[in-house]
Amino acid sequence: MTDILFVKTSSLGDVIHQLPALTEARSHLGSARFSWVVEEAFLPLVRLHPAVADVIPVASRRWRKSLYAPATLAEIRESLRIIRAHRYDEIVDTQGLLRSALIARTARGRRHGYDRDSIREKLAASFYDVRHAVSRDLHAIERNRILAGLSLGYAPEGSPDYGLDRGRLAAAGQNYAVLLHATARPEKEWPEENWIALGHTLKARGVDLILPWGTDAERVRSERLAPALPNAYVAERQPIDGVARLIAGASFVVGVDTGLLHLAAALGVPLVAIFAGSKPKLTGPLGAGPTAVAGNEAGPPSVADVVRAVERIAR
Repeated sequence: MTDILFVKTSSLGDVIHQLPALTEARSHLGSARFSWVVEEAFLPLVRLHPAVADVIPVASRRWRKSLYAPATLAEIRESLRIIRAHRYDEIVDTQGLLRSALIARTARGRRHGYDRDSIREKLAASFYDVRHAVSRDLHAIERNRILAGLSLGYAPEGSPDYGLDRGRLAAAGQNYAVLLHATARPEKEWPEENWIALGHTLKARGVDLILPWGTDAERVRSERLAPALPNAYVAERQPIDGVARLIAGASFVVGVDTGLLHLAAALGVPLVAIFAGSKPKLTGPLGAGPTAVAGNEAGPPSVADVVRAVERIAR
């Protein structure tokens, strides 16, 4: 049996963008065993994919807060021990960062990654045994699929398949929309007054509005928005697989360019993507469900633009 290790640790959107590459690898290498190194917060999501045999968590985000503490150093040593415990036939780092390249170098097996002209952090390319050229002008999902194919000996084809089953995850008999207003990058935000205006427009659809959050700042923003919106509720904080179930059950999703929006795309949920400070060509949501993009890197959309987009995807 061929043993393959993928390295894609974070962020949430990047992890979701890796799922189609895994689905495709399994379709071409059905007898292979697939493992994945990922940030601990995203482990429950990766485990939802049926091709994953083993998930190895790392906690770099948490470790950075107390890097030199004895407990942190002991945990890092144990994670490295687990990564090195098994020998892999092929190791594929689709992250392309120095930290992910170091993880790939720690693992035992032939290491694949982007070449210096294809990678964000050029030094990372020096840690791979085999380097592949993949255009940086392609969508992130296609870059992952192409790199995996070059590394494992097949050519990607067809539409992305994330390997997630919306029907299995969603609870039946509910009618709500999810508003993803939160993002770690302020330039991607959409003004709060716009969310409020949109929420009042959506009232005519008779849907409840759910506002998820992940950080304290996002919770405060959700709690500030909810009273100003009709039939709006602040979701409880949940692990990422619980959030996946919440999104899977939604009638539709409206959100800024954030990881949870890409999760909605992966699940095939009808969605409207609001872009304000990033490029839809490179990171826009791709999925089987109805999708509309409003705005782009040049500027955010108006409320009227988003309302029209909702009307197209949520009939």
